[in-house]
Amino acid sequence: MAGVVMKDIRKAYGQVKVLHGIDLDIKQGEFVVFVGPSGCGKSTLLRMISGLESITGGEMYIDGQLVNEVPPSRRGIAMVFQSYALYPHMTVYDNMAFGMRIARESRDEIDRRVRSAAEILQLTPYLDRLPKALSGGQRQRVAIGRAICRDPKVFLFDEPLSNLDAALRVATRIEIAKLKEQMPDTTMIYVTHDQVEAMTLADRIVVLSAGRIEQVGAPLELYERPQNLFVARFIGSPAMNIIPATVTGTGEATMVSMKGGKSVRVPVATGTSEKGKAASFGVRPEDLSVATGEDYLFEGRISIVEALGEVTLLYIEGLADREPIIAKIPGILDVTKGETIRFSADPRKLHLFDAEGKTFRI
Repeated sequence: MAGVVMKDIRKAYGQVKVLHGIDLDIKQGEFVVFVGPSGCGKSTLLRMISGLESITGGEMYIDGQLVNEVPPSRRGIAMVFQSYALYPHMTVYDNMAFGMRIARESRDEIDRRVRSAAEILQLTPYLDRLPKALSGGQRQRVAIGRAICRDPKVFLFDEPLSNLDAALRVATRIEIAKLKEQMPDTTMIYVTHDQVEAMTLADRIVVLSAGRIEQVGAPLELYERPQNLFVARFIGSPAMNIIPATVTGTGEATMVSMKGGKSVRVPVATGTSEKGKAASFGVRPEDLSVATGEDYLFEGRISIVEALGEVTLLYIEGLADREPIIAKIPGILDVTKGETIRFSADPRKLHLFDAEGKTFRI
């Protein structure tokens, strides 16, 4: 198994630049997830690793070998696509064995690999069935099994669960997590727009925007310490609340005056902010709690109540001239639309961003 190294990788279609100098080192055995909005370049980058897209500039290494001009069949990769891409007239066994037969592997080796992959993915009872007799989740597992049989250096997953319904997505995500545990030395690169998939599967997440890397880190690192406004709002659901603010005092901590709210002391490093500077104040919906006394962060009017059972989502208006603030309160909350409510938050859970959208260092 092997790692993947990208040095100043660029991609352009004529005059249209899609990727702008990607530098990334993916180590052997890592499970790395690419996330970002539609059109950010995550699938293009994955296809460049596979060799299905040419590289405009920079260098791509797989297992220490420069692969810029190496065809896909010789890169030692296997790709699982969004669509299952199974042959409908072939059994599960034959679909999984097809690539090895093309490579002229021995019959015994083919049988060993197919049955080993089927055992890992719990497909043994279905080896004689046609794809039409399988559920969507089972078909996707066959596609994954076909990739396993090739014994690749690197696995590539291009939104493999997006065609499944919610229940099958959960079940198949668990199967992929188990697969990673059973193949700890295998390098896996996964593209998704689903944050739950990214947070639960990844060793590291790569957040992309407009063809550039915004931040790379472990899931909880990105959640707790986003480096900029884009990452702060992209990671987490519902998204982080961002409120315009002004720096009103500095020292051991920075005093910030929220537009439409109170002043709050945010524990950022001394010297990272200047009095009078514009800033943005951020707090995640799940870090807000209902305040009962005078020690509160802000107050506003409830415009929407979404009672989900395990949590209650409150949409709050009246705080500055902006979109509603969202509060995510555990359990069932006895409140009504139109009611005015106060909220507080642990100062250690607050975030502060400068006028350029960069995080003040804590």
